[in-house]
Amino acid sequence: VQLQASGGGLVQAGGSLRLSCAASGRTFSAYDMAWFRQAPGKEREFVAAVSRSGISTYYTDSVKGRFTISRDNAKSTVYLQMNSLKPEDTAVYYCAGASVGFTTNEADKYDYWGQGTQVTVSS
Repeated sequence: VQLQASGGGLVQAGGSLRLSCAASGRTFSAYDMAWFRQAPGKEREFVAAVSRSGISTYYTDSVKGRFTISRDNAKSTVYLQMNSLKPEDTAVYYCAGASVGFTTNEADKYDYWGQGTQVTVSS
């Protein structure tokens, strides 16, 4: 499956952005989907994941209550709504798809990755 992320940009602290990741090539609903991020000089980290049905979602502690992951299987798209953004949210955000059959926060379980979209939060 091919993944195309979009929606990044520059925003002031406290602002909002909505990331989108459009999939093509295979049955989107067969994949658990996630967002990861990588800040300069840091390792890639898990942000959020959503199950194939969209019913179950998971978040890293630092974004709970501020970010919402969702998916629209009819549009083959996964979203990340980011509210109350902080400077420490600045990173390149990547969407990823896993066919292992369960939702996970482990990057090595994800088979497909988008190209990344830059999110910069100014203080």
